[in-house]
Amino acid sequence: MVGSLVVAGVLGRHAPVTLAAFAVMTAVLNPAATAVAGALRGLMPFVAPHKDDPARAVPILRDARWLTLAVGLVGALAVLGVPLLAGVAGVPGEVVAELGALPYLLALDLLVLASNGGANTVLIALGRSRQVLWSGLANTATVIVLTLVLVPRWGLDGMGVAWLAAGLAGVLVSNVCLRRALGRPIGQARPRVAEILALARVSLPMAGTVLVKFGALGVVTFAATLTSVREAAAHAVLGTLTGFTFLASLAVAQAAVPEMARAATAAEVRRVNRRAAVLAVSASAAGGLALLLAGPALAGLFSDDPGVRASVLALVPLMLLSSMADAAQAVRGFGLSALKRAGVSLIYFAIGYGLLVAAAVPVARVWGITGLWVTMLAVNVLLYALQSWGFRKHSAQVGMAGAAERA
Repeated sequence: MVGSLVVAGVLGRHAPVTLAAFAVMTAVLNPAATAVAGALRGLMPFVAPHKDDPARAVPILRDARWLTLAVGLVGALAVLGVPLLAGVAGVPGEVVAELGALPYLLALDLLVLASNGGANTVLIALGRSRQVLWSGLANTATVIVLTLVLVPRWGLDGMGVAWLAAGLAGVLVSNVCLRRALGRPIGQARPRVAEILALARVSLPMAGTVLVKFGALGVVTFAATLTSVREAAAHAVLGTLTGFTFLASLAVAQAAVPEMARAATAAEVRRVNRRAAVLAVSASAAGGLALLLAGPALAGLFSDDPGVRASVLALVPLMLLSSMADAAQAVRGFGLSALKRAGVSLIYFAIGYGLLVAAAVPVARVWGITGLWVTMLAVNVLLYALQSWGFRKHSAQVGMAGAAERA
């Protein structure tokens, strides 16, 4: 996230048309990249039981590479189609022309991410989360340095080179760490269709939940533009701040998946999930309270307009409540993925965010962005209720097979 902020700042200072073209690209790149990342997270419940014998996870990782390459290829094709899509959508010609070689470079970056085969995910599942930090630092340092050096010379093409080089650096570091954790090379083998399909039943719904959420929040952003310029700007600032408050919650939810996947009883898996939920909500609340205390200064960083700053400060408490509910439902959703029931979570997302999409435009026209944030809070509370019910239902089956064998 820090690297992305630096990239946006450098591009904005380079030329407004460059930043506009980058915004067009990220509208497709972000959902594609998060779909690949979501598919990779589906590895966790399959790898986590092998924490004490990591070498047994190697065949699973090989199977995952075939799956993620397929997802990455679809995402890469979507990124390559951005210039055509932008032209059809009526994006100004100068903005489309500014894209240059960027779609090709970012499509390659997506394939690099997919070919990684979930190395960071496997490290988390094996209890080596600290090593993931080195991959993130390598990626971020590379993108910041190369962006500062290349963008002033080459514009968006320079940013694409920086992004691709950062992806390669992160993948290299994560695979070195994974090789050490496994104690053997990963290699590659022929695709095992049945095992790949089993992975897909968890991984693809996880990718689907990300796409559903991104799509729904995109509709909310569009609805915010129907209010006023100041309210739309305030909504954009609040959305950025929400990303930072949700970051800790997402990390806690991911870290809890291996522990839940290794749980032997329903009581144990529920205990882990409950503790993760408390920690995630607490982290989100702490981040929100920090925003409340630093609200005036932060709002000033994003906008000089007094009206925009006033709207942001007025809605921070509502954003805090929505973030806390989102954190709680995320932990429940990751709990379902740990139980290999990610498809259930996808159904709940379709219900909750489907209602949000249906309500966004009418609510914005009548109650403005205050109504939008109330609606998002209500949807997050609904998702928490649905995911809690589903998690309790499916977690009741944990340990039943072992109990039946012992009987």
